[in-house]
Amino acid sequence: MASIRLIVGLGNPGVEYEATRHNVGFRFVERLVDSCGNRFTSDAKLHSLSAQILLGPHKLLVMKPATFMNRSGIAVAAALRYWKVPADETLVCHDDLDLPAGSARLKFDGGHGGQNGLRDIVGHLGHGKFHRLRIGIGHPGQRDLVTPWVLGRASRQDQSLIDGAIEKGLSVLPLLLAGEISEAMKRLHTAE
Repeated sequence: MASIRLIVGLGNPGVEYEATRHNVGFRFVERLVDSCGNRFTSDAKLHSLSAQILLGPHKLLVMKPATFMNRSGIAVAAALRYWKVPADETLVCHDDLDLPAGSARLKFDGGHGGQNGLRDIVGHLGHGKFHRLRIGIGHPGQRDLVTPWVLGRASRQDQSLIDGAIEKGLSVLPLLLAGEISEAMKRLHTAE
């Protein structure tokens, strides 16, 4: 399987959304870029903030769409065209209600599972053949509480678990970049 060349973190732009559960994808890529001593710059043609980093011997493109979550596909489709990166060499990091806080799972292909950012990406690409890093944020227990839950801040305990899941995801990146997707999945999924 091909290695990962582009990582996209999903979230909503704006200070009011920075600490929300929905912005866990942004926090993942921010940690990655910070750890490499780089920073994001605005990239209007890609409707995003982007950075190019070196992680070991691997050159990696990293982006945060500047659109709102439910319009993430605009930025992702533009980046794939501009950088000429195949969808199957792309990792999209996002929050996942179906996983408990602290869980991190890798997945390739599939539907959007109700996640609005994934829904828009799949809609723009016409398929779901890209990698996903699903960071669990837990579920509020009732359907009518989902929107305030994802757009709210996690408790201190849940935030600590979510931060741990981000670290787990970062720890398997070298394997993903080397094309060792199955090994990365095995390590991540058995780490809990």
